[in-house]
Amino acid sequence: MGLELARYGIRLDGIRFRAKHGASDSERQLPQDFVADLEVSLPVSLLPESDDRTTVFDYDTLATLVVDEGTRTSYKLLETLAQRLLARIFEDTPALTATVRLRKFGPPTLASVDSAAIEVSGAKKT
Repeated sequence: MGLELARYGIRLDGIRFRAKHGASDSERQLPQDFVADLEVSLPVSLLPESDDRTTVFDYDTLATLVVDEGTRTSYKLLETLAQRLLARIFEDTPALTATVRLRKFGPPTLASVDSAAIEVSGAKKT
Protein backbone atom coordinates (compact mmCIF):
# COMPACT_ATOMS: atom_id res chain seq x y z
CA MET A 1 0.00 0.00 0.00
CA GLY A 2 1.61 3.29 -1.16
CA LEU A 3 1.26 6.79 0.13
CA GLU A 4 -0.79 9.31 -1.82
CA LEU A 5 -0.15 12.89 -0.78
CA ALA A 6 -3.21 15.11 -0.91
CA ARG A 7 -1.75 18.56 -0.26
CA TYR A 8 1.50 20.51 -0.33
CA GLY A 9 1.40 23.81 1.50
CA ILE A 10 3.77 26.49 2.70
CA ARG A 11 3.00 28.90 5.52
CA LEU A 12 5.10 31.96 6.30
CA ASP A 13 4.33 34.01 9.40
CA GLY A 14 5.69 37.43 10.24
CA ILE A 15 7.06 38.79 6.96
CA ARG A 16 7.95 42.33 8.02
CA PHE A 17 8.42 45.45 5.95
CA ARG A 18 8.22 49.21 6.40
CA ALA A 19 6.15 51.28 4.00
CA LYS A 20 4.00 54.39 3.65
CA HIS A 21 0.46 53.00 3.49
CA GLY A 22 -2.67 54.49 5.05
CA ALA A 23 -5.90 56.33 4.39
CA SER A 24 -4.66 59.70 5.64
CA ASP A 25 -1.84 61.87 4.34
CA SER A 26 -0.18 61.75 7.76
CA GLU A 27 -0.09 57.93 7.69
CA ARG A 28 1.65 58.05 4.33
CA GLN A 29 4.28 60.61 5.37
CA LEU A 30 6.44 58.28 7.47
CA PRO A 31 7.11 54.56 7.02
CA GLN A 32 5.12 52.25 9.28
CA ASP A 33 5.62 48.60 10.19
CA PHE A 34 3.51 46.02 8.40
CA VAL A 35 3.45 42.26 8.89
CA ALA A 36 2.14 39.72 6.40
CA ASP A 37 1.34 36.05 6.93
CA LEU A 38 0.94 33.78 3.93
CA GLU A 39 -0.47 30.34 3.40
CA VAL A 40 -0.21 28.85 -0.07
CA SER A 41 -0.99 25.47 -1.55
CA LEU A 42 1.23 24.19 -4.32
CA PRO A 43 0.88 21.30 -6.74
CA VAL A 44 1.86 18.08 -4.97
CA SER A 45 4.00 17.33 -8.01
CA LEU A 46 6.41 20.05 -6.80
CA LEU A 47 7.34 18.09 -3.69
CA PRO A 48 10.97 17.08 -4.02
CA GLU A 49 11.83 13.43 -4.48
CA SER A 50 15.16 13.86 -2.71
CA ASP A 51 16.45 15.78 0.29
CA ASP A 52 18.03 18.41 -1.93
CA ARG A 53 17.16 22.09 -1.43
CA THR A 54 17.61 22.87 -5.11
CA THR A 55 14.65 20.64 -5.99
CA VAL A 56 12.07 22.30 -3.71
CA PHE A 57 10.02 25.48 -4.09
CA ASP A 58 12.05 28.17 -2.29
CA TYR A 59 9.83 29.95 0.23
CA ASP A 60 12.21 32.91 0.17
CA THR A 61 10.60 33.64 -3.20
CA LEU A 62 7.31 34.30 -1.38
CA ALA A 63 8.87 36.43 1.35
CA THR A 64 10.79 38.52 -1.17
CA LEU A 65 7.66 38.98 -3.27
CA VAL A 66 5.75 40.34 -0.24
CA VAL A 67 8.47 42.82 0.68
CA ASP A 68 8.88 43.91 -2.95
CA GLU A 69 5.17 44.50 -3.50
CA GLY A 70 4.67 45.99 -0.04
CA THR A 71 7.34 48.62 -0.58
CA ARG A 72 6.83 49.29 -4.30
CA THR A 73 4.06 51.88 -4.06
CA SER A 74 1.82 53.52 -1.47
CA TYR A 75 -1.73 52.25 -0.90
CA LYS A 76 -4.50 53.91 1.06
CA LEU A 77 -6.20 50.65 2.03
CA LEU A 78 -4.79 47.44 3.49
CA GLU A 79 -7.41 45.63 1.44
CA THR A 80 -5.95 46.97 -1.80
CA LEU A 81 -2.42 45.96 -0.83
CA ALA A 82 -3.55 42.49 0.27
CA GLN A 83 -5.35 41.93 -3.03
CA ARG A 84 -2.24 43.05 -4.93
CA LEU A 85 -0.12 40.62 -2.90
CA LEU A 86 -2.54 37.82 -3.73
CA ALA A 87 -2.41 38.70 -7.43
CA ARG A 88 1.41 38.70 -7.40
CA ILE A 89 1.50 35.31 -5.71
CA PHE A 90 -0.59 33.84 -8.52
CA GLU A 91 1.34 35.72 -11.24
CA ASP A 92 4.83 34.86 -9.99
CA THR A 93 4.55 31.44 -8.32
CA PRO A 94 2.96 28.04 -9.00
CA ALA A 95 0.56 28.53 -6.04
CA LEU A 96 -2.92 27.06 -6.56
CA THR A 97 -4.60 28.77 -3.60
CA ALA A 98 -3.40 31.41 -1.18
CA THR A 99 -4.38 33.37 1.90
CA VAL A 100 -2.80 36.70 2.80
CA ARG A 101 -3.16 38.22 6.26
CA LEU A 102 -1.88 41.78 6.50
CA ARG A 103 -1.46 43.71 9.73
CA LYS A 104 -0.58 47.29 10.62
CA PHE A 105 0.19 48.57 14.09
CA GLY A 106 -1.40 51.52 15.92
CA PRO A 107 -4.12 52.31 13.41
CA PRO A 108 -5.62 55.80 13.76
CA THR A 109 -8.77 55.03 15.74
CA LEU A 110 -10.61 56.80 18.56
CA ALA A 111 -10.19 53.70 20.74
CA SER A 112 -6.80 52.29 21.64
CA VAL A 113 -6.09 49.50 19.14
CA ASP A 114 -2.80 47.59 18.96
CA SER A 115 -3.18 46.50 15.37
CA ALA A 116 -5.63 46.16 12.50
CA ALA A 117 -5.57 43.19 10.15
CA ILE A 118 -7.36 42.01 7.06
CA GLU A 119 -7.37 38.66 5.33
CA VAL A 120 -8.05 37.71 1.72
CA SER A 121 -8.02 34.30 0.07
CA GLY A 122 -8.20 33.18 -3.51
CA ALA A 123 -7.47 30.53 -6.09
CA LYS A 124 -5.50 30.72 -9.31
CA LYS A 125 -7.68 31.05 -12.40
CA THR A 126 -7.25 28.10 -14.69
